[in-house]
Amino acid sequence: MERVRVRVCALDAITSAGLVKCLEPDVTVSDGEVDVVVAGFDRLNAAAVAVLRSAAAEVGRPVVLVVNEIREVELLPAVECRVVAILPRAAAADGRLAQAVQTVAAGGADLPPNLLGQLVGHAERLHKEVLASHGLTASGLSQREVDVLRLMADGLDTNEIAKNLSYSERTVKNIIYTITNRLRLRNRPHAVAYAMRAGII
Repeated sequence: MERVRVRVCALDAITSAGLVKCLEPDVTVSDGEVDVVVAGFDRLNAAAVAVLRSAAAEVGRPVVLVVNEIREVELLPAVECRVVAILPRAAAADGRLAQAVQTVAAGGADLPPNLLGQLVGHAERLHKEVLASHGLTASGLSQREVDVLRLMADGLDTNEIAKNLSYSERTVKNIIYTITNRLRLRNRPHAVAYAMRAGII
């Protein structure tokens, strides 16, 4: 079994060294190509979020966050920075951090139940207050765009889609153009494949 490769990020050398100590010898700490990022902070302040954003942009891998405390308002910025596991600093020893890294490397997540509940609450509020109020779904597509994609996946042509949805053919063509242009898709089959892979239809 291949060892998981990890990059460690922190605002100070002492925290960084402590994280490395907690991880070794179970995983390989590296500055090169890695599978997971481990980031450690006292709090998720602006400097910490900047480090997380930089790591997300540069490395593009899931993040295990080790932090003393995290407030509800800090959850969404953390998730935007690819954080999929959060551990209190006090729980990072005794193999717990390495175990979280292994879970994340295998495609899992590790969030405390209270934070998971808060995150679900955020998602519900986001859907209700932002997406639904603007006629969008969680995919960022409008309901009529989803309807057109669904009928395209069923093999209907433009004329049949227009009749089915009581739109003009021109409206259907505009919807398809908008979808493919916004999502940078090459053609109709590519749009259908994208929607199916993303679980939109």
